[in-house]
Amino acid sequence: MASTAAGSVPLSLSIARLRVRAAIDAVGVTSAGQVEVPGDPKRVGWYRFSPAPGASTGSSVIVGHVDSRGRGLGVLVALNDVRRGDVVRVSRSAGRIADYRVVSRQTVAKDGLGAVGAFRVDGPAVLTLITCTGPYDAGEGGYQNNLVVTAELVSR
Repeated sequence: MASTAAGSVPLSLSIARLRVRAAIDAVGVTSAGQVEVPGDPKRVGWYRFSPAPGASTGSSVIVGHVDSRGRGLGVLVALNDVRRGDVVRVSRSAGRIADYRVVSRQTVAKDGLGAVGAFRVDGPAVLTLITCTGPYDAGEGGYQNNLVVTAELVSR
């Protein structure tokens, strides 16, 4: 597990321009070797093996649903409308806040997340938001790609 300094446990995520607000759960890895995603589509998950939001280096990873069968749209469906420059805020324990500014958005094949540096633990501090995106193919297991939004740390 990545270390989390006192006051750095992520509690909620917000993107004001998109009117996104979601509680954050710590998540790990499924038995199939995939990053866990919270069951509730209105919540997001911080991949606890990544640096905590606000860390001085590495990619802090937050994942969430775009939609969920029988439970409606997920909170990260709004990422389809994110723009360069949007502010992403992560509220943390002890009243601390980490602000990030969106610098890129890209569609990546499900098996290509490692190649784009989504899970790196060194280098510049970024927040990486990940959700599913099309095409959707039920016969092939659902969404075929991920939407990856990268935001640079601007204040912690």
